[in-house]
Amino acid sequence: MFKKDITPGAKSKVKSSAQRAIRSKVVEEHPLLAPHIDEIIPKKEQLDLVKLPDRVSLYTLGSTPLFFQHMDDDLLPHLSVVHKFPDCFPRVRIDRGAIRFVLSGATLMVPGLTSAGGRLPDPEAEGEDERYGKEDLEPGTVVVVEAEGKEHACFVGVLKMGTSEMKKVKKGQAMESGHYLGDGLWGLNLG
Repeated sequence: MFKKDITPGAKSKVKSSAQRAIRSKVVEEHPLLAPHIDEIIPKKEQLDLVKLPDRVSLYTLGSTPLFFQHMDDDLLPHLSVVHKFPDCFPRVRIDRGAIRFVLSGATLMVPGLTSAGGRLPDPEAEGEDERYGKEDLEPGTVVVVEAEGKEHACFVGVLKMGTSEMKKVKKGQAMESGHYLGDGLWGLNLG
């Protein structure tokens, strides 16, 4: 979604009523963040809105990016939020072979998730694999993508295909737009 080099547009202050609405929307769309919302978006702090190319809005707290949104789509967390609160989002895992493609901006395809190193929610999951959940995820769900053998998430985006369908067909495009480590949003200088 984001090219390697993006130029931020105008930065403006978010009105307090809009900021309350954003806080509510974050809790509604990402309910596991509810206990942390005062830490992420403190009531007494002022959010900024930074306009990005392709009609994307980035909400920041000072120079810290928090959430971004394309037009009226769901609010997607910046990877800095994901890394700080990793257990607050549905997640999947890609295999080692898919990592370099994702980090170069290629579309995440289903085989990277359904191969031996990939992980999807599984009702019979035990041990370490339980972190990926037991309930299948629907298309349109915002998910965090972890990489086999890596500690931190490398991508956050929207599922194009539900996880139950992925398990059946084992091919096709897994994710729509998103944000990955090393993209223009990750390297954006907001200081």
